[in-house]
Amino acid sequence: MSRIGNNPVAIPAGVTVKVNDGVIIVEGKLGKLTQEFSDVSVKVEGDEVFVTRPSDAKDHKAKHGLYRSLVFNMIAGVSEGWTKELELVGVGYRASNQGQVLDLALGYSHNIVLDIAPEVKVETISEKGKNPIVKLTSFDKQLVGQVAAKVRSFRKPEPYKGKGVKFVGEQLRRKAGKSA
Repeated sequence: MSRIGNNPVAIPAGVTVKVNDGVIIVEGKLGKLTQEFSDVSVKVEGDEVFVTRPSDAKDHKAKHGLYRSLVFNMIAGVSEGWTKELELVGVGYRASNQGQVLDLALGYSHNIVLDIAPEVKVETISEKGKNPIVKLTSFDKQLVGQVAAKVRSFRKPEPYKGKGVKFVGEQLRRKAGKSA
């Protein structure tokens, strides 16, 4: 029994949810998101969205919770938005942006220049004595996560000194160096 799938999703003021054969459309002040669905039924009643499954088959149970979570993330995204913050830990690591172009200096022989999708707002914060921070904001949770993972993949944190690109608040597993 899916405990997550059974909970209804509340629709806040200013957000509209439409369901057309196999597609959910969520519109809010920050943007518009669409999601295809199958094997479950989605109903909008009043200011709540209900996701129900036709049977207790294993794949129906899995999709029941999945689509409920996707609808919740879409509604939260178009009303409040999603943010990911990445911290650049290392000597000489820098980040700057010109509009939607992110320029990273991560210790390679050249800077990494990345064009960010127009739906994602990018902001770089550089304070003296602190590690540079790249802040990604959008209404699409999947897109923010994908862009953040792409930036992190350029220099993943290493376990000995902790240098690299990490999420703010991420706990790294550190290893002891070689003993003398």
